Amino acid sequence: MDQRGAARMTSAYETFDLNKINLTKYLFFTGKGGVGKTSTACAVAVNLADEGKKVLLISTDPASNLQDVFNKELDGKGVPIDGVPGLVVANLNPEEAAREYRESVIAPYRGKLPDSIIINMEEQLSGSCTVEIAAFDQFSNFITDKTTENKYDHVIFDTAPTGHTLRMLQLPSAWSNFISESTHGASCLGQLSGLEAKKSIYKDAVINLADKDKTTLVLVSRPEETPLLEAERSSRELSDLGINNQLLIINGVLGEASDVLSRKMLDKQQNAMLNMPEGLRKFKTFTLPLRSYNILGLDKIRAFFNNDNYKSIGPENKLRDLKQIDTLINDIYTSGKKVIFTMGKGGVGKTTITATIALGLAKKGVKVHLTSTDPADHLKYVIESVDNITLSKIDEKQELLNYQNEVLNKARETMSEDDIAYVEEDLRSPCTQEIAVFRAFAEIVDKAENEVVVIDTAPTGHTLLLLDSTQSYHREVQRTKGETPVSVQRLLPRLRDDKQTEVVIVTLPEATPVFEALRLRDDLSRAGINNKWWVVNQCLSMTDTSNPMLISRAEAEQQWLKKVREISADNFVAIPWLQDASIQSISKLEDRG
Repeated sequence: MDQRGAARMTSAYETFDLNKINLTKYLFFTGKGGVGKTSTACAVAVNLADEGKKVLLISTDPASNLQDVFNKELDGKGVPIDGVPGLVVANLNPEEAAREYRESVIAPYRGKLPDSIIINMEEQLSGSCTVEIAAFDQFSNFITDKTTENKYDHVIFDTAPTGHTLRMLQLPSAWSNFISESTHGASCLGQLSGLEAKKSIYKDAVINLADKDKTTLVLVSRPEETPLLEAERSSRELSDLGINNQLLIINGVLGEASDVLSRKMLDKQQNAMLNMPEGLRKFKTFTLPLRSYNILGLDKIRAFFNNDNYKSIGPENKLRDLKQIDTLINDIYTSGKKVIFTMGKGGVGKTTITATIALGLAKKGVKVHLTSTDPADHLKYVIESVDNITLSKIDEKQELLNYQNEVLNKARETMSEDDIAYVEEDLRSPCTQEIAVFRAFAEIVDKAENEVVVIDTAPTGHTLLLLDSTQSYHREVQRTKGETPVSVQRLLPRLRDDKQTEVVIVTLPEATPVFEALRLRDDLSRAGINNKWWVVNQCLSMTDTSNPMLISRAEAEQQWLKKVREISADNFVAIPWLQDASIQSISKLEDRG
């Protein structure tokens, strides 16, 4: 696509302007980590307050950097912001709320039940779904409180509840004793136990969310395939629950191209927008331009909706001596490790990194079995022609369907329809999909005693601990035949042996992806899984761009590269921004290394 075509594509959408939207009392911002929803929510809040409105901005994101954005210590009740009359900001901590909630549920049983059961209960209440419920518990008070409603013109939430959370809250069986008494082994067992007293508050909160005259859901995305697909998924889930007053903001659109790299980036963005998922096309869509700076401080927040005057910090700030991908591959090769996982949030490029590691080992004569969940068929064609590599592909949807059917067939033998409805919703949870896919991974690794197994997407620490609880104490998580597969029993000790297993964490040189990667590592550490290597992907600072905007963006990456260097004890590799980020492209970097 030439620049004129790109300009026409961009002009198909209006630049975001507060005066062009119908501002409701409640505004919810949602989207994948790193798409800019916090920056956008902050800019909307400050601009509305500057217009004389009374605004309450609330974050429920565990990785929130609101305190850095406003350079102010925040709490969960709300703090006035100096220099912005009318703006109050609250930074809720859902993980702390989840800890308090977890203890409130478990405390009555301490000293009355065996320690093994208490440990199992704690892990059942340690997953992402429990954090979501705790977050909803916190902000439901804000959305239903009449004093708050009367005091503020607008209440803005950074991070909306997921469809899974809202559906669970609407299930009658979720409020029955079934949750605490059942031994069917829900992977998110018991998130709502003990919350009966708040049932009416949650009901009112859900009603307010679905009221188009009160609430607007703002979907925030990047002009990239994965974030747009995630926005469509969230939109569809929430639409199914009656939350239909939605609009889309595509953040980070490159305005113009002036060199080879910026032209490639602009083409990639425009193609993603041109092929936007059908489910998003019905919504009013706005764009926001790519910014050269991190959104920290009131001056940057106020400038977010205005023109960007790029200023170069200078080359002396650049991190030197960055390791290449071949360093990581050589370390894995010499260590003789047998199981290699990659881990990271969607969109960071972990599938391609996984395949690159497999190719690098194969070139050294190692027999490699590569397992991927990537739906892209091009991986198959690249790998099949390479000596020393066998390939299998785990179909996540099929594995989940098989697991769901297995669980439901077993549940129907003893449960009522109301309880079945709860099980069905529980089976939509992220925890369930991880367990279903993990079983398939375990079987593959168990068959590969004589090969190095390289696996795209590691299970989280929460999933591992749930499975370990099943093995050691109860059989709830399996929910099927009361047995833990032998492959799972063998795999967990292997994963905890750092002489056999390496977990490679993949991230991007930006704030949110790094914070999310840190949480993933902490989760693994809780499960006794060691992580040594990190990969920072798509680094503009490793390119030779002459585009002023991209140079400024590259300089903004430096603090996150330094952060990863510190976290990893310098065991990290950096990969430059590549248009296709293909296996062939990254492998060429390895060959040069």
